[in-house]
Amino acid sequence: MQKVLEGSQAIAEAVALCRPQVIAAYPITPQTHIVENLSRLVANAQLKCEFVSVESEFSAASVILGAAMAGSRSYTASASQGILLMAEVLYNIAGMRVPLVLTCANRAISAPLSIWNDQQDSMAVRDAGWIQLYCANNQEAVDTTIQAYRIAEACELPVMVCVDGFTLTHTLEMIDIPEARQVDAFLPDFQFSRQLDVQHPHSAGTLLSPDYYSEARHAHHQALLNAQQVILESDTAWEKIVGRSAGKLVSIVGNPDADIAIIALGSVLGTLEEAQEIYTHLPSRLIKLRCFRPFPTATICAAIENAKHVIVLERALSLGSGGILGTEVRSILHTLDNPPIIHNFAIGLGGRDIPVEIYPQLIEACKDTHPPYFQIFDVDLQKLPEEDR
Repeated sequence: MQKVLEGSQAIAEAVALCRPQVIAAYPITPQTHIVENLSRLVANAQLKCEFVSVESEFSAASVILGAAMAGSRSYTASASQGILLMAEVLYNIAGMRVPLVLTCANRAISAPLSIWNDQQDSMAVRDAGWIQLYCANNQEAVDTTIQAYRIAEACELPVMVCVDGFTLTHTLEMIDIPEARQVDAFLPDFQFSRQLDVQHPHSAGTLLSPDYYSEARHAHHQALLNAQQVILESDTAWEKIVGRSAGKLVSIVGNPDADIAIIALGSVLGTLEEAQEIYTHLPSRLIKLRCFRPFPTATICAAIENAKHVIVLERALSLGSGGILGTEVRSILHTLDNPPIIHNFAIGLGGRDIPVEIYPQLIEACKDTHPPYFQIFDVDLQKLPEEDR
């Protein structure tokens, strides 16, 4: 059904369609509207669910961990400092291989205080062992949320659905909300092979000696790598039902043979797609990275094959090192016969606007055959040709 909805409201409706049994909620901008909308659905008897208002994000993560271990499909959402407060429990959830879904409404990390969007929060926990899927628009956020439950429960791994705060969460768009029968056909009832059972008692997350710890971490790592196939299969199955893909692992927009490739995560991809339509005389292949964890090495290598320049855009950075996504991309270049020149830029930090006019300047930057390893990039409207200002 086509509806004009705020992104947060659309995500809440998508969560409700997945029939969660427990929702843990703690407010933090810009995530609050998601759980507010879910609480309204529960209060109006449109969603039969245990809605738990907790005292912190740490508690929210703990509640859904316990609920899933007891056999309930569960959900929470957070952002920024809230994700950091959850960090201990996020590692526990992943290490215990508990199938959960969490929405991260991406927001900058303090200090200095910023309530606006970048992706430093989800990037800070990128190695916690969660699958991380990034959404370019609110339609993808709806479809990815629904797919996330199927992926999590098939892989027995938690899934973090990352949506840019304010840019997506607070933006009104025309969105196709699936029908309940479509979601029911796609998503089976919750099943977790290691849920707690009083008839067959067992422990989870207990002490593991050095004799076996490495094997446990390797098994978790391999499970994440194997999840790539499940992510692809889930998107294909959903596409058959609703007629659209949410982006697979990676998708390409523009000329797939262009010498310049741009790779990015999140809502900036919408800006770049628009820029491609405006600046048709500046061709590029836009590589839309949806799946950041597991990192789809082979798929990215295929997407950048034969490119002469690859622009890697970040909405976060590793302080004292440089680009996070850029480092990941550089780490796989040895698999290519003719590796491209990498141009690694951070843009839009702390919610700074990213106008379409950034596109020609990014293309212009590719004239530098010995670029800096990493730099923070900002559009300079004064340097644009007059016709592009």
